[in-house]
Amino acid sequence: MREENKNVSKNGWKRIFRKKWFFPALYLTMAALLLTGVLWYQSLDTPEQAENDSELDSITENPFDMGEDAEPVLEQQEVIKMPVQEEAQAEIVTKFYDYSADSEDQEKALVLYNNKYYQSTGVDIAAAEGESFDVTASLSGEVVEVKEDPLLGNVVKLSHENEVTTYYASLAEVAVEAGAKVQQGDVIGTAGKNLFGQASGTHVHFELRQGDTPVNPESYFNRQLNELEAESSEEEQNQEEDTQDKDASADEETNSEQDASTEEGTESDEEKTDSEQDQGNVDDSSSTEESSAGDRESSAAMANA
Repeated sequence: MREENKNVSKNGWKRIFRKKWFFPALYLTMAALLLTGVLWYQSLDTPEQAENDSELDSITENPFDMGEDAEPVLEQQEVIKMPVQEEAQAEIVTKFYDYSADSEDQEKALVLYNNKYYQSTGVDIAAAEGESFDVTASLSGEVVEVKEDPLLGNVVKLSHENEVTTYYASLAEVAVEAGAKVQQGDVIGTAGKNLFGQASGTHVHFELRQGDTPVNPESYFNRQLNELEAESSEEEQNQEEDTQDKDASADEETNSEQDASTEEGTESDEEKTDSEQDQGNVDDSSSTEESSAGDRESSAAMANA
């Protein structure tokens, strides 16, 4: 009986395996179980993982996004240029007179006019061939003055940022008018000759000023404009410190002189007092002698009587 039941069960399983729907159903069941396991595993997400995910989301956002348009941190400063179109074809024939320069450079910064030497407050720039050339704006700015000088020729003055001004003299022709806005490199005139700088021939006399103080243009060519302001303020600060030191030393000398005069006055007063006391002692002694002599004479008279 037992063998018959085993045979029957084996035959039943064989019949089930032979069904066409058995294996697809088995595959679907296994797939459903795997999918259920995956969903169950994902549902076990811990709070720490959720916090990490939120931190990652916050990191992916732009931390610099403030809801405003970005602005440049620093505005690009212009670079001070030589007032010519082609620097390679120009040369400086008269230098700026610098008190700290060597004797050779100082000699090149002297201008002879009417049998006298004058210190140059700018530089004279001429073409290598000695011919006339276009004079350009060293910096962008506004034309504040255009005039004709009997010694310097035509003169153009431009104002710029940070209280900087530039001067262009010895111009044969002027191409700008007062009040005009010019950009760096714009032609403002042509180089010419003047009476004051006859030795320089055809040239342009160029000056660079910070406020009312002329500075050496050669030291600032191809450098940014803000460097001129920074170094000028540093020089002014050093000058103020030197002035304060000089005033302090002068005050000390004055105080020492006053102390010395006071001591001399005290010594003289003491000497006068001592001399007066000595004179008084002399007078007292003389009066004492006189009284003693009188007593002697009176005693002698009484003896004779």
